[in-house]
Amino acid sequence: MAVPILEQPSDWTEPGAHPVAPGVHRIPLELPIASLHAVNVYVIEDPGGLVVVDSGWSMPDSRAALQDALRTLGHRLDDVSQFLITHAHWDHYSQALALRDAFGTRVRIGRGEKPSLTAFDVSRGLHPRQVELLRRAGATDIADQVAAFGVNADERDMPHTMPDAWLDDGERVELTRRGLDIFETPGHTRGHIVLRDAAAGLLFSGDHVLPHITPSIGLETEPEAKPLRSYMASLRIVRDMPDTLLLPAHGPVATSVHTRVDQLLEHHRERLDVAAQQVRDGHGTAFEVAAAMSWTRRRKKLDELDVFSQMLAVLEIDAHLDVLVDQGVLDAHESGGVRTYAIKG
Repeated sequence: MAVPILEQPSDWTEPGAHPVAPGVHRIPLELPIASLHAVNVYVIEDPGGLVVVDSGWSMPDSRAALQDALRTLGHRLDDVSQFLITHAHWDHYSQALALRDAFGTRVRIGRGEKPSLTAFDVSRGLHPRQVELLRRAGATDIADQVAAFGVNADERDMPHTMPDAWLDDGERVELTRRGLDIFETPGHTRGHIVLRDAAAGLLFSGDHVLPHITPSIGLETEPEAKPLRSYMASLRIVRDMPDTLLLPAHGPVATSVHTRVDQLLEHHRERLDVAAQQVRDGHGTAFEVAAAMSWTRRRKKLDELDVFSQMLAVLEIDAHLDVLVDQGVLDAHESGGVRTYAIKG
């Protein structure tokens, strides 16, 4: 049974250091992304120094908010001994690198993020592999628009270097008063990890399990070939653990990891069924299937979404269709650089 939630503000983005368990505080930090609002970082107080799970986006307002929240706990930024990062997206990783430059703080991240960190080159644009995948999915117009995205000065200067050390699946980070077990949970990114404090009944879930959002999959410099297959397998790994409190990167703390994992698995099962039906109805590419489906809770059509969201939608369906091929439901054929699908048999 999951542990009870300590009282939280009604608005999960409210600034401050909010206790979630003895010695653990949640600090929401503002993001320059309207759809996400904020990212939660978690401060673990330990006699050996503060340990912080995720770090926020490297920008002055975020740094000031983290500093102010730590001050309410009687700490300073240079009291942080190490950052443990769930994945390499900027809202989780970049501020840790900036604070390392300022204070020498140790930064660790999952080893599976190494290919994307190595390959990142802002001169290629922010989403070079996604442009290739969109063209293969038959979404030429969306690919052209994504390829034309400009890179602003803040993005060019964003810290995106290597960590001090890697975190590996099965590793245990021993602190003075608790241990954190590391589990690889690829899907959202290929090197995503979660951290589990079994004794306290806590799961620091990063973007793997979110209470109100279905996480995107494979949005990284070097995505793996089958991100949805990996994501669903990773959800089952977490589901097989004893239930705990859910400490997500975006959204409020929740009482049960299992409840939300079951909802996410059911969501993807439903989307697989809908995608297969669209192929039966004659839609042959991932773009055509995505365009025939509805999106968001408001059931919008694909062309009603912004271009970035259209990219995520098409690539999500591309990943669903690949899973249907693996399941023997669909056949896939590629011609002229575009992949088409048909019902098998």
